[in-house]
Amino acid sequence: MKVQWEKVEIVQKMQDYIRKNIFKENFNLNQMYCNIGYSHRHCDRVFKELIGKTPQEYVRLILISNSSQELLKTDKRILDIAMKSRYDTHEGYTRAFNNTFGITPKQYRKNPKPIPLFVQYPIKSYYSYILKKKELLMEKETKLCMITTVERPKRKLIFMRSKKANDYFSYCEEMGCEWEGLFNSIISKFDTAAILELPNKLLKDGYSKIASGVEVSIDYQGDIPQNCEIAELDSCKMIYFESEPFEKEEDFFPAIESIFKAIEKYDPKKYGLEYADDIAPRFNFGGEKSAKYAIPVRNIE
Repeated sequence: MKVQWEKVEIVQKMQDYIRKNIFKENFNLNQMYCNIGYSHRHCDRVFKELIGKTPQEYVRLILISNSSQELLKTDKRILDIAMKSRYDTHEGYTRAFNNTFGITPKQYRKNPKPIPLFVQYPIKSYYSYILKKKELLMEKETKLCMITTVERPKRKLIFMRSKKANDYFSYCEEMGCEWEGLFNSIISKFDTAAILELPNKLLKDGYSKIASGVEVSIDYQGDIPQNCEIAELDSCKMIYFESEPFEKEEDFFPAIESIFKAIEKYDPKKYGLEYADDIAPRFNFGGEKSAKYAIPVRNIE
């Protein structure tokens, strides 16, 4: 893959500016174009090319996703939330919210259901990973990895299959990146949304073993998002591998590679355990400050 780094840098600067300033009262995209030093037209064209959305669409999705949390966590009037989200009227905000999430703000506040919250993925992180992947695979430096065992009760798994994916990026290419915001909007989830490697008992003809999803309690009675399935998982232990903390988002990829290396070296039998990929998925949780990966295990009899 030939990376056009000039374009990547422009888009990353735009993303950084938006992330830092979007909730300020004087925020506007014209100031962003001036700060970056490129024309409005050039910035919009490059942003659309790499992100798939215009800056205006990108900002709208951030604001309306943030407003969903205001609906759930505050008792503010819907009109006040609409104004904070840059809508002039209650009606305009309600229409936009409904068009984006398939539910009105009033309905969502009264009976929240899973909705595809927008997640800001730094463009530079992806291209940095693609460029450095070979270097990471050859890296000999040993990094610390924290390993803990967690007891999981009997529970349910809400998940979305893919047909061809074999890893995180191929899943996003096939299914889009909305899965993360969608599953993270489920209030009663055990942990954050993850890319899953499904056990054989959950495989289905015509589909890959790679999916996305979250665990919820065994008595979960909430909505199941469109194109998703739900299955019961037996109680088990999960071994969590967690990387060292990182500061820059692009450092996630070296962090997850360090976890994969740690998994290769780790021998659960030394602790009276064995991997139990037949009873539950493996979970790649990603992470904002550290990478995290979980594998089901059982006691050796």
